[in-house]
Amino acid sequence: MAAMAQETSTRTATRLGRALLPLGLLFLAVGISVALFNPFLALFLSTEVDAGPVKTTVFLIVAPLAGVLGSSLVGRVSDRRPIRRRLLIIGAVAGVVGTGVTAVVRDYWVLLALAITAFALAGSLFPQSFAYARQVLLRDDPARAPMGISALRTVFSLAWVAGPSLAAFLLDSGSFVWVYGTAALTYAFAALIAIFWLDEVPAPAPPAADEPAAVSGDAPRWTLWLTAAAFTLLQTPLTLAVQALPLFISTELGGDVGDAGLLLGLCAALEIPLMLGLGLLSTRLPLRLLLFIGAACGIGYYGIAAVSTGLWMLVAGQVLNALFIAAVSGLGISYMQDMLPHHPGRATTLFTNSFPLGAMLAGPLFGLAQHFDYRLAYWLCTALCAAGLLLLIVVRNDHATRHA
Repeated sequence: MAAMAQETSTRTATRLGRALLPLGLLFLAVGISVALFNPFLALFLSTEVDAGPVKTTVFLIVAPLAGVLGSSLVGRVSDRRPIRRRLLIIGAVAGVVGTGVTAVVRDYWVLLALAITAFALAGSLFPQSFAYARQVLLRDDPARAPMGISALRTVFSLAWVAGPSLAAFLLDSGSFVWVYGTAALTYAFAALIAIFWLDEVPAPAPPAADEPAAVSGDAPRWTLWLTAAAFTLLQTPLTLAVQALPLFISTELGGDVGDAGLLLGLCAALEIPLMLGLGLLSTRLPLRLLLFIGAACGIGYYGIAAVSTGLWMLVAGQVLNALFIAAVSGLGISYMQDMLPHHPGRATTLFTNSFPLGAMLAGPLFGLAQHFDYRLAYWLCTALCAAGLLLLIVVRNDHATRHA
């Protein structure tokens, strides 16, 4: 019996590995594409397109809003029929079109039209990839689903470590044609993976029409929206703190932009093993508890940053910062997916949309910090993390408290 169990376990692990390899490459390709496109977008609009401050601001607001709407619509459609693989292909092809045209076109209105069409569709790749991975993991090894999601999220983080540096190199060596042309090639690689390497997964089994939410496993609508609001509060500091960091270091701590870059690199380096470690812990501890710990680490880090008197305090606090980001970004997806087991596309989209919404909320808060004091940005981040944690505690969700 023991030999049979071991053989079954080995067979399952092999099958899971074969399924995760193309998914890992897909996540790497999508991550590099996004990391090439986003960091220098404002510079591109200002210098290459010659868009003024108003047009640039409009673009930077409209584009993420269109992405949120597009991802939400695709998320709802994806859970009704077995078309998730086709949606991944469509999203990747839309990314090829969007970045390919951006590489050669410099007309503002054409680019804005792309933002609300092609790029809005391409934005669905991220949540749909996680929804596809969720279904594959539940099929092959349900107990390790959160760990698998965390591992794939780590691949996306790795892409963001390399992507901006590659974009800067391409920009120095050539021009934005090189940057967005390379992004188009990576989107094309993602499309090829989805076409030739991924199998279609069946649509999630819907709950019975007369089955109550408590039995079907789906959380009530108000629980979903309040949990999504909690994640928006928790992810707003990820944008606000990064925007304020170089200015805070130079004006308050006597450092320079290079110090900010080193801090961000240190945090990213710590994030990756911590994300994997939390994924392993999720097989033994409830996701809810791990998220509480992660949010508490965010409160601790931003509190330290708000009262810091030297750069060394920020350096020491990066372990807390990385734990916070790893918990929220790595485990939050599985937490939301557990709340809507019959709708992985919708659940993942609810979570992933919290980041662009948080980024938009960070804009006026950064303006407030600019007006008063950059240290205020970190007090605001502390308050946002505390509010997000409080909301998660208050919004009881029995479906997501069980062990993975």
